[in-house]
Amino acid sequence: MTPPAPGARPRRLGVIGLGVISRFYLAAAETLPGWTPAAVCDLREETLAAHRGGAARHTDHRSMLAREDLDAVVVAVPNHAHAEVCADALRAGVPVCVEKPLALSPPEGAALAALSRERGVPLFTAFHRRYNDRVLGLARALPPPGAPRSVESVRVRYLERIEDHIGADTWYLDPDRCGGGCVADNGPNAFDLVRLLLGEQSLTVVSAEVAREDGVDRRAVIGLETPSGARAGVELDWSHPGEVKDVAVRLTDGTVLEADMLAGRPGFKESLWHEYEGVLRDFARVCDEAPAGAAEGGVAALELVAACYALAGAPVSGAAR
Repeated sequence: MTPPAPGARPRRLGVIGLGVISRFYLAAAETLPGWTPAAVCDLREETLAAHRGGAARHTDHRSMLAREDLDAVVVAVPNHAHAEVCADALRAGVPVCVEKPLALSPPEGAALAALSRERGVPLFTAFHRRYNDRVLGLARALPPPGAPRSVESVRVRYLERIEDHIGADTWYLDPDRCGGGCVADNGPNAFDLVRLLLGEQSLTVVSAEVAREDGVDRRAVIGLETPSGARAGVELDWSHPGEVKDVAVRLTDGTVLEADMLAGRPGFKESLWHEYEGVLRDFARVCDEAPAGAAEGGVAALELVAACYALAGAPVSGAAR
């Protein structure tokens, strides 16, 4: 993000949905010189009460979009509401940064991407792990295109006990609101890391094993391939004691490069502070440049989620329709 010119007004940001992730967006908007938190929205009056004296408060996102002079919005509502809220913001002409997943299904995501193109309003999906400093260091260490050695395979592990991470956001454990479970919610971040480390190549799901409890997928092991023959494995677990978030890349000469996304930041969710600053920096670029393909990553992740559920059996909810 280019720093604002002296005297330029920072972008006024609205945050819709004040769940567990919203505080990272708000902190980033307060820290970065190009942003300022201007409005917040949540259905819960008691949640809004914590924001007295700061940004304007609303219980209805449409009212916020109509009444506030916003340059952009973050959509951090439960997954099942992403499509509706994003569409309302795009129709209002306000650029959107939406938490992954973009929506619950590929058709919903494609419709949002089409609306973004039609209105000429940027739509950006936040895959916060691609801004992790350890991941970026690993990406910089990879051989450039055309080098004698190349990436042979990637492994991404995303292991946690979900109940330790969601606070009051119990909708994560409702498959209809979340989209299914760990595949629908953590899968997009993991798939995006695979795409990043494989040079944004297209991916095909070649295997998927999903274990469910009470209708929610709690564990999954997924295999992917690229047209060039590179392979990837993704391991997801919502019942893991503790937390593991790491990446390993094997090169064709046998070299293995690794990145621990939590290294150096031992505090609970400590790595997210700098990652969400990265999200807002990149979102500012998207707002400035309005690239035609800004929504492609979000749609690609939804297609991979749907393919996983199709291979593993009947979809858990609307996620794979």
